[in-house]
Amino acid sequence: MAAYQAAQKLGIPTQQGCIFSTDTFYNNDPQRWDIWENHGILGVEMESQILYTLAKRFDVKALSILTVSDNIRTGKEASAKDREQSFMNMVKIALEIG
Repeated sequence: MAAYQAAQKLGIPTQQGCIFSTDTFYNNDPQRWDIWENHGILGVEMESQILYTLAKRFDVKALSILTVSDNIRTGKEASAKDREQSFMNMVKIALEIG
């Protein structure tokens, strides 16, 4: 909740919700995304699972702040400028709550 509140304070648009963490870079089954979407999954990524596993194991806090870089369904990718801005926004949020 602190990250969401920090983003609001900084005027950075955000979404909160469930993500799907997997070790598969891309899945070739287009219907698979329908299943995830029907369960309210907002996105797919590859790192948060181990972050939260280790945080639990060592009894420390952890937070995954994510940004959209490309759309699996449409194939659309964010421009380099948009990616840079998104990454800077993530850093601003992290510094605000850190």
